[in-house]
Amino acid sequence: MRSFITFVPKLNNQNTKMKKLTLLSIASLMSMASFAEGYQVNMQSTKQSGMGHVGVAMKLGAESMHFNPAGMVFMKETVDLSAGISGIWTKAHYKNEGYKASTDNDVATPLYAYAGFKVYDNLAIGLSLNTPYGSGIKWPNRWKGADLVQEISMKAFSFQPTVSWKITDNFSIGAGLMLATGNFNLSRALITGYDAVDLINGMNLSPEILDKYPELGKIVAAIKENPDLNYVSAHLHGKSSVKVGYNVGAMWDINDKWTLGASFRSRMNMHAKRGTAKMDYLNKQIESLVALMAAQGKFPPIDKGTFDAELPLPWNLTIGTSFKPIDRLIISADLQMVGWGAYDKLVLQFDEKVLNNYSIEAKKDYKNTFIGRLGAQYALTERLDVRAGVYFDQSPVRAHNYNPETPGMNKIGTSIGASFRPVKGFSIDFSMLYIAGLSRDGSYTYNTVFGTKRTFSGRYSCSAFAPSLGGSYTF
Repeated sequence: MRSFITFVPKLNNQNTKMKKLTLLSIASLMSMASFAEGYQVNMQSTKQSGMGHVGVAMKLGAESMHFNPAGMVFMKETVDLSAGISGIWTKAHYKNEGYKASTDNDVATPLYAYAGFKVYDNLAIGLSLNTPYGSGIKWPNRWKGADLVQEISMKAFSFQPTVSWKITDNFSIGAGLMLATGNFNLSRALITGYDAVDLINGMNLSPEILDKYPELGKIVAAIKENPDLNYVSAHLHGKSSVKVGYNVGAMWDINDKWTLGASFRSRMNMHAKRGTAKMDYLNKQIESLVALMAAQGKFPPIDKGTFDAELPLPWNLTIGTSFKPIDRLIISADLQMVGWGAYDKLVLQFDEKVLNNYSIEAKKDYKNTFIGRLGAQYALTERLDVRAGVYFDQSPVRAHNYNPETPGMNKIGTSIGASFRPVKGFSIDFSMLYIAGLSRDGSYTYNTVFGTKRTFSGRYSCSAFAPSLGGSYTF
């Protein structure tokens, strides 16, 4: 192994360039949280999931705290309790020139809990806990895009005290204070077999050198025979401090049949302080090689320091209407604008002295998007309600930033649901949601940690299946 190491200093004398390339690759790693049309999760009510997530112009009791806090004041009882959990199974696929890869994602389990209390006829207060943001994607460790992404999991929790006030019989307003925190875990390959092959090719090893150092020749041969190996991988973990935002809304009953609603949830910046990085090596020889490179300034020892980073949780503006043509039927439509334009870049700073306070910016350039929703609920009997819904979700990812870290594509969601009330005041809720991504071609050009320019192209598709179970009790 020593014979191989002696050639490493010839690889690149631009130490600063090497460090920046490596840190930039880590910074792009952080953006993996953007899978599935950003990292916003809409499973905040089993009932409303069955209606395509509509709700800004509906009177949902305690669950209005998320959709439109102005609607909570229309609670029929003094106390309204609601809770539920969903399971989200997602699958993403990649193919290019006969090569195929698919994700093996863990099941995501967003949850929610609401408690509403009617203080007076025109005033209600409440508390909610939910997971409005989160994401997860797990590509094979040794797939061809491993140096772009291997695995990511991210979840944000939001706690919201809320007040709702009915100003007149047909007009109300509401506001909530959002307190959010979260965590993430990220993994990617830093040095793949393809990088090692590039390294070897750049060393111009002559047959005489390989004959002189047989051990080196064996290593070179092994690397060229196994270009799909990952020699070094990085794993990042971070946890955000508590951030504060707000949620406001208004609701107006035009008449007995029509209602208008509007709500706004503010942007929040999740700030991870003193995040940590770990390195995994294929074997002890590779670990020794990287240690030597780090000592000579050829490779930054990211696992020796900590980092700070920010990730924006976008603002949401939703307007909508509900229509009740007959007593048993309600039809609702929402138009939601999501402020993904806030995610213009990702700043990652290693603040430890060992990394010389490098600060790296990775351009993301997301665009604001629209989501159109349509849902209906019908009271089949006094004890049973049935629901159905559909929505179109626009991708915030621009074509020039398209890669497996953010395989965004426009999506169509269809859902059904039902609620059964076995006794007065108690409801058992169920919904089923299927999301189909509109497959999309994309390419991404980037520099490896050794400065080699590489383009990763292919066609992406994805789908998701999300059942949800919940319950509510009023008294």
